[in-house]
Amino acid sequence: MNHPTNQPVRPPSKPLRVVSLLPSATEIFFALNPDPNHAQLVGRSHECDHPSAVQSLPSLTAPRTVDDASPEACASIDQAVRSALSTGTSLYSLDEPRLQSLSPDLILTQDLCEVCSIDLASVRRVASTISPAPQVYSSNPTTFEGVLDDILAIGEALNLHNKAAALVCNLRERIYAASDYTNPFDDGPNVAFLEWTDPLFIGGHWTPQLIERAGARHPLNETRPLREAGAAAGPIGTTLRIAGKSVRVPAEVLAASKPEIVIICPCGLSLPRAITEARRLADQPWFQQLPAFKNNRIAIVDGNASFTRPGPRLVDAFEWLVGYINNRPELMPKDFAWSPLNAS
Repeated sequence: MNHPTNQPVRPPSKPLRVVSLLPSATEIFFALNPDPNHAQLVGRSHECDHPSAVQSLPSLTAPRTVDDASPEACASIDQAVRSALSTGTSLYSLDEPRLQSLSPDLILTQDLCEVCSIDLASVRRVASTISPAPQVYSSNPTTFEGVLDDILAIGEALNLHNKAAALVCNLRERIYAASDYTNPFDDGPNVAFLEWTDPLFIGGHWTPQLIERAGARHPLNETRPLREAGAAAGPIGTTLRIAGKSVRVPAEVLAASKPEIVIICPCGLSLPRAITEARRLADQPWFQQLPAFKNNRIAIVDGNASFTRPGPRLVDAFEWLVGYINNRPELMPKDFAWSPLNAS
């Protein structure tokens, strides 16, 4: 389990002041539902938008790249990101004076993806200028179990151990309940999960885990057993299988894999923007030859509300996956943000 850089926060004589620079950590904070007299969120990142009440808090970060709305939007964003990373330029700015003025006791951030949020080094540098120095907790899960560990670790940092344990138990119960609707003796359909559309990126980390546990295959980035897990085959061993990060694939590789289901979930894009990108992809002749396209088995998902945020709503994503893959719509959360391509 990843732990805060210092010892856990002791019960404060005044409310613990928390800054979250990571949307998933913000969602975990509110899922733990701390008493305002115990802990208060006083600052956030520009991407922290759930629950909606968080948007009234000061935003401490901003993107340096411009979101291009032209027909080549995804390609333009990808080029801007690659250009910035090649020169060592951070993709985000941090409002250092405002962060200092908030005098946080705890800062929640991450070091898993340099594209997703402000870099850990910048956060630690600013934290070192604050007196007394706040704790910095870096969230870096690469598996679904790692996400649950994060909830426990953040609960520990907030001195909300019991609430965190109860939340994790509830999330596990929902995972097990949804899993009852899958067939562990059938390989299931071939799924291609797209985290980006131009260029094409196939989902990684916890996403292949969730797809396989939902009763499907994810051959372009499948899970593998941990070294100490033996074969890690079957329903008992599924927790011992992991996947790598997202991978870029050429269009001809995706076409050759003949996916029966395609899930389009561009990281960082809202559902309307994701629908726009999916339509551009669906206009391409090679895409129209995919079995998934011919059988109307293409789903467009708001990743920000589910798959790309390693927090409690990953369980919503799993329930939706089980429902969509296994044709059990009653399992899908009613407020899950998605659209079939043919209805977009």
